Amino acid sequence: MLRDILTGEDEQVLAVVRVVRHADPDVLVLGGIDWDLHAHALSALADAIGGYHPHRFAARPNRGVPSGADLDGDSRADGPGDDFGYAGFAGQKGLAVLSRLPIAAPDARDFSELLWRDLHGALIADLVAEQARLSTTAHWDVPVVLSDGGRLNLLIWHATPPVFDGPTDRNGRRNHDEAAFWLRYLDGAFGPPPQSFVLLGAANLDPADSEGRPEALLQLLSDNRLQDVRPASAGGVAASESDGGVNRRHRGAAALDTVNWPDEDG
Repeated sequence: MLRDILTGEDEQVLAVVRVVRHADPDVLVLGGIDWDLHAHALSALADAIGGYHPHRFAARPNRGVPSGADLDGDSRADGPGDDFGYAGFAGQKGLAVLSRLPIAAPDARDFSELLWRDLHGALIADLVAEQARLSTTAHWDVPVVLSDGGRLNLLIWHATPPVFDGPTDRNGRRNHDEAAFWLRYLDGAFGPPPQSFVLLGAANLDPADSEGRPEALLQLLSDNRLQDVRPASAGGVAASESDGGVNRRHRGAAALDTVNWPDEDG
């Protein structure tokens, strides 16, 4: 990724830069950005955007971190499916924060090492999964400092897709529990929850049309401590109408779609 950013010619990088400049956010959470120890990739992307976000945060994600166990059942313990989060290399497809507001990094909380089995009520799939961490990528609570001295806590995660598994539905269960973590967190299971917060990231689940287990996400969306802003776009409707196919069977509003996956009949 660092190479692609530095060339100044990669189409995806240029598209990200254009969108961020147009949206002009005060705080931005990036998913799928490669993590490195000295944040070279994050700094290069921030500079390409224009340097408008001097405050940055990125901790090591679980993606690419070896578990030392055979998590995917292929009789070896050194493949990408045996990492705590699936990846081709350590730090691939991590998370990061860019902010105009100061980040209280020393007060950030990182729950990425929490074992899946230690989440109360976890839908753990099998004995092998008991060795896994809950977070595919990360679960963070990152406070930013507002102009009046108050704090706004960013509750951030990027869950596994609820597919690409077997009859135990391990990824579907894990995806569910990665969202359920925030219900436990707001209930005080990990200490007093923040008073002012924003929950953001990638649930990797459509609550209306997916192969996953939407119960935890639906609970979050209806929780009276949260307000679902329901970001919508005309582009979602246009893509759904243009692609047709499986889109015609979707129950959820196309305007709320956040990604246009390849249109497959399934």
